[in-house]
Amino acid sequence: MAGMVGGGTAARAGAGLFGRYVKERECGSTCGFVCGSASISGVKRLWLSMVIAVAGMTGVAEAAGGVPGVDVSDWTGDVDWENVALGGGKFAFVQATEGTDYRNPRFDGQFGGAAEAELYRGAYHLAQPHESDGTAQADYFLQNGGDWISDGQTLPGVLDLEDNPYKDKNGKNSCYGLSTKDMVTWIKDFTVRYRRATGRHAIIYTTTSWWRTCTGNSAAFTSNPLWLARWGSDPGSLPKSWKQHTFWQSARKGTLAGGENTFNGSESRLRALANPPAEVMVSGEAVSRTSYKVVVTNTGPYPVKDIKVSGRAFGGQRVVEAPACKFSGTAVTCRIKELPKAKKVLFVFTTKPRKPKGTVGMNVTVGSVKLTLKSR
Repeated sequence: MAGMVGGGTAARAGAGLFGRYVKERECGSTCGFVCGSASISGVKRLWLSMVIAVAGMTGVAEAAGGVPGVDVSDWTGDVDWENVALGGGKFAFVQATEGTDYRNPRFDGQFGGAAEAELYRGAYHLAQPHESDGTAQADYFLQNGGDWISDGQTLPGVLDLEDNPYKDKNGKNSCYGLSTKDMVTWIKDFTVRYRRATGRHAIIYTTTSWWRTCTGNSAAFTSNPLWLARWGSDPGSLPKSWKQHTFWQSARKGTLAGGENTFNGSESRLRALANPPAEVMVSGEAVSRTSYKVVVTNTGPYPVKDIKVSGRAFGGQRVVEAPACKFSGTAVTCRIKELPKAKKVLFVFTTKPRKPKGTVGMNVTVGSVKLTLKSR
């Protein structure tokens, strides 16, 4: 990378890299709330719908020192990941692929080793824009280690864009022979395909000078976190697309392993980048005095795991039926192990009121969403 993080085979040396929920999170200004009522068959129904959405993180607030991490490739060799963790390293980027015909032979061991050491880890792809289009290279990356998984530990994949490291072999210039317009199109093709496949915005690794020269200082990629490569004591000026960097590679060789990097924020923000809040919609309805429905819908781009749904009946009634859930007295608890994107789960709770009249209902909680369903 910016130099490179070690490239493909031992013959490829150089600088740079070359070489899914609101869950328990509080809702902020991005939450929307709608409520209304309707009367059907003489039964007044109250319906509620809560939507939690979190915008993509394009950068993080500056933090003194940042969070240290490393980047490695086949060129780095075997890595003592326990030593990296003991030395304070919190994350690692591992080269997975290059072009459409190279996969790091050490990738599985390096990527798995970082996970075993409990580091946040991400994969990166060294772009070869002159060889094939961005979509084809994104597909190759996704199929060979670059796919993002919602495990709370995997960072979005990285597109490594840097000065052509093989000028003496391919005869191309620093921009691989592409015009600024064609380069921007190539990058868009890669990042759009990655976004559609994973629901995440790929991180872009580059230098300010390469970006200015080869993209015309394009401002079209503000949604993609920036991993800035600039060796020295200060990150300096940024490419036009970004107001702040998310990662910074400050040296080709660090004290831990591979390149020296920092995350521009706190460890909790790094964790959020690996495990971003999901987008979940919760709606509920009092169908009658004895029946309540709750629907949980995944409106986000990736699966959501371990969703807890809990409810408690009020107004002198008890729960008598709740398929796929546990219930006792007035309380009911349900769990969704995993909810795929664009899918929903319906829960139906049946109660038995003690009195024929008066207000009855259920208080339902899903993560930070609280619904009160009433019937008279």
